[in-house]
Amino acid sequence: MSLQLFLNFALAFVWMFLSSNYTSTGFIIGYLLGIVLLFAMRRFLETRLYIYRVWALVKLTMLFLKELVLANIQVLKVVLKPKLDMQPAFFAYPTVLTKEWEITLLSSLITLTPGTVVVHVSDDAKTLYVHAIDISDVDEAIAAIRNSFEKAILEVSES
Repeated sequence: MSLQLFLNFALAFVWMFLSSNYTSTGFIIGYLLGIVLLFAMRRFLETRLYIYRVWALVKLTMLFLKELVLANIQVLKVVLKPKLDMQPAFFAYPTVLTKEWEITLLSSLITLTPGTVVVHVSDDAKTLYVHAIDISDVDEAIAAIRNSFEKAILEVSES
């Protein structure tokens, strides 16, 4: 990925110098042309085009913001109820993520979402122990995390 990014910047500078356009517009045009050239040469590259990973990162960020807003609304509903009928619980979340940064990111995303906290990661880093402030179905919560955050992290990290 870093080689592709370096190549794209180098192509942008080459375009800027060849067109004698030393402005940001010239650089942006060169950068976009560099993306087109990298896309055309993608079969010669070892990994997938870095733009796909950048797009997956943007999607992960948007997913987190959406989940953040929804979780805040859920916590607000729980707090504003006249009678607290919460069902707090601890549950074990088995993860398929293997890299340390992926597990750390998943733990952070879960913890930053209101109403949930990762309290421990197992020694083999295969299980996260999560506390939820109000949860009715543990299997549903596990499936929700797997189909949202974990899936998006896998999209970002795959080569």
